Amino acid sequence: MSHNRQYNFFIPTFIFLAICILPNACKHKEQAVQVTEENYVHRSIEDVKALKKLSDYGMFELPLSEIKPKDRVFPYDLNSSLFTDYAFKKRFIYLPEGKAMTYHAEQAFDFPDGSLIFKFFYYPKDFRQPEKNLQHIETRVLIRENNDWTALTYIWDETQSDAHLSIAGDTRSVAWIDESGKNQKVNYSIPNLIQCKSCHEYAGKMMPIGPTARHLNKPYTFTTTHVNQIDHLISLGKLQGITSAASCPQIPDYANASLPTDDRARAYLDINCAHCHRPEGPAKNSALNLLASEKNPIAYGVMKTPIAAGIGSGGLKYDIVPGKPDQSILYYRMNSLYPGIAMPELGRKMAHAEGLALITEWIKLME
Repeated sequence: MSHNRQYNFFIPTFIFLAICILPNACKHKEQAVQVTEENYVHRSIEDVKALKKLSDYGMFELPLSEIKPKDRVFPYDLNSSLFTDYAFKKRFIYLPEGKAMTYHAEQAFDFPDGSLIFKFFYYPKDFRQPEKNLQHIETRVLIRENNDWTALTYIWDETQSDAHLSIAGDTRSVAWIDESGKNQKVNYSIPNLIQCKSCHEYAGKMMPIGPTARHLNKPYTFTTTHVNQIDHLISLGKLQGITSAASCPQIPDYANASLPTDDRARAYLDINCAHCHRPEGPAKNSALNLLASEKNPIAYGVMKTPIAAGIGSGGLKYDIVPGKPDQSILYYRMNSLYPGIAMPELGRKMAHAEGLALITEWIKLME
């Protein structure tokens, strides 16, 4: 995919929601999208409008199930990925022509108005063949307009030909064969719009989670080019405020067993927990900071008493007790599936066996 080819690809000035779509919006030369009231449904939340179908965005080639982005829609990956009941994910960013993101060392990059972030959730029927027989479940879209973000969820239909806007969320029964050849299944939860906002809150506003320097600072294969993602964005003129990835923070892949356990565990907690448990997050009142950059052991839970855990504490006294995962509230809540106890609160119906094993090892190694 060439990122320098120019498409006659127009996005309305006030894009897809936040305010009404301009009636004279132009069309992509390969896939015309008629912008009419019939294309939209009215959202009761925040009194805005949104496209009914994923295909209405015109950002991906048909059939949609092949997840082939058009030009100026570029893929990205993360060093460590949020656990969502073992779902596979593919991520993409669209930036308006001539626009760029602005670099921040710690928080998510600043995106220009008109930007879109797409995140596809799917399951291969056999994890040993990850590119075959895909079961698409949902696609989440973050839309930037009027200096603010809005999150939308699209649920894939039974024909796997398109995904449709969902306000209330839903559940889907999913079955697969895991890497060891065992049959697995889950009643997968698709979030509603309020749940999306609760996870993406930063200092009272909605923000992306993944597009940050520490998560993006890694090599990625763009068609035939294998290059650091941040350097690639800089070379395309899509990221300003930084000249090289060499000076950027980075967290490791927590699944890489060859790396130090402490680094892997901190990376796991960063991507799975720190979007809430940080000073600007919705769980800031817990005073628990699980960002990988936090250096104070008490701040990230070591011998820290909970402020208001309620039943979530399980009668335990400390978030982390060195050497004793079975006495640590962190492990107890990660291992639970019960509402009000399970952490994270959203996005899983299963315990993450590999994540629990990592956190168990990490706590046991503490002195």
